[in-house]
Amino acid sequence: MSETLRILHLADLHLGWKPHFLGPLAEERQRERDGLLRRAVDFVLQERAADMVVIAGDLFETHTPPSGLVESVISDLQRLEAAGVPVVTVPGNHDEITYADSVYRVHGGRWPGVLVQNPMPEHVGTITVKGVPVHVYGLAYTGGLTRTRPPIAEFPRLDRDGVHLAVFHGSLDWDAGDRSLPLMSPALAAAGYDYIALGHIHRPGEKKVGPGLAVYPGMVEGKGFSDPGTGRFTIVVLRVGREGPRVRAEGAEVVHVAAGVRPVRTVEVDVTPLKDLDALEPSIREAAGAAGESAAGPGPIVQVRLVGAAPGFIDVEALTARLAAGFYFLEIIDDTAAFDDAVIERLALEPTVRGEFVRRMRALMDDAEDEAARELAARALRRGLAALGGMAP
Repeated sequence: MSETLRILHLADLHLGWKPHFLGPLAEERQRERDGLLRRAVDFVLQERAADMVVIAGDLFETHTPPSGLVESVISDLQRLEAAGVPVVTVPGNHDEITYADSVYRVHGGRWPGVLVQNPMPEHVGTITVKGVPVHVYGLAYTGGLTRTRPPIAEFPRLDRDGVHLAVFHGSLDWDAGDRSLPLMSPALAAAGYDYIALGHIHRPGEKKVGPGLAVYPGMVEGKGFSDPGTGRFTIVVLRVGREGPRVRAEGAEVVHVAAGVRPVRTVEVDVTPLKDLDALEPSIREAAGAAGESAAGPGPIVQVRLVGAAPGFIDVEALTARLAAGFYFLEIIDDTAAFDDAVIERLALEPTVRGEFVRRMRALMDDAEDEAARELAARALRRGLAALGGMAP
C-alpha cells in the first residue's frame, strides 16, 4: 500500500528587499513582494496544496528585518501550525543566525514549527505527517562554528522507518566560500536522504543524490532583471510505501504551480530588420508581452534592450513614455548603432574589411532597379555593420 506526502519547498524569498531601481514605485513594490509568504500560506490552506512546508533559507533579506515584517511572517507561519501543517525553517546567509541580533535569536523562542539553529548537521526532529514519521536533518550556518574547510564529509541519518528529509541553505558541488556552505554530493549520497531541500541558488535545479533527490526551487518572486525569479511554487510529492508496520519513501517527484507573481523579465529586440522606426513600437510590445494580469495586478516589470543597426535616431525617453501604460515598469536601453548617412560616408573611406563592405553595399543601393531592391541592400548594410562591430568609425 502506498500514499503520498506533499511538501511545499520555499527558499530565497528575501522578504524586506527594496527595489530601488523602480524609483517612486519602490515602496509599493516592496510591500507587494513582502506579501509572498502570505500568498504561499493562502495557497497551501485554501487549495490543500501541501501537507508540510519547508523554508530552506533567506526567508528575509537581512538578519535584522523590520519588526512589522517579522510579526507578519510569524503570524502567517502560525496559521500553518493552527491548520495542522508542520513548517521547518532554516536560516540562510542573508538572514544569518550568526549575529546576536539575528531575527532567529531574538524571536527563536516563539518561532512556529521547527527552527533549525544547530551549526553542524544534526537530526533536528521527527514530525508525524499523515501518520508518516518525517525525520528532519539540517544546520544553520554560523560563523566560527560551522566547519566548512574541508566541506562537511559526514551527515547523520537515523536507522528508522519513515521519510528522511534534509534541509540546507548551501551550494551543491560548488565552493564559493564559507558562507555559501559548500555541500558535496558524495557525502550527502552516503547519508541516504529521501529528499534534500536546498536554498541559496536562485535558479531552479534538480539532481539525483544517492537514493534521493536534491532540489533548488529557485526564487519565486524576482528581485530585478538579473534575478527575475521563477514565478512558481515548488511542491515535492513523496511516495510512501507501507508493508505491515514498515514505512519508507519510494521516490520523489517535483511539481510546479504558477504563483501568480508579477513577471520580471529582460527581452532583446533586434531593430536591424525594421524598415523604419514606425515598426519599433509594435515590435517591442510583441517581444515584451505587455498584456496580462498577475495576482499582484496588471503589467510586468520589463527591461527592453534594443540591439542591431537602427534605421534612424531612437528617442528612448519619448518611446518609453508612449509604451509605459502597458507595463508596471518599463526600462528601454538603446544599444543600437544609428544608421546615419554621415557615419556611413566616413566608414566607406576606411581601408578595412568594414570599409570595403560598406562600399559594395552602397554600390548595390545605387544600382538598385527599384525601391524594394534598394531597401533590401540597405537592410543588408545594417545587418552587416552590426555583425562587424557597429557603426562607430
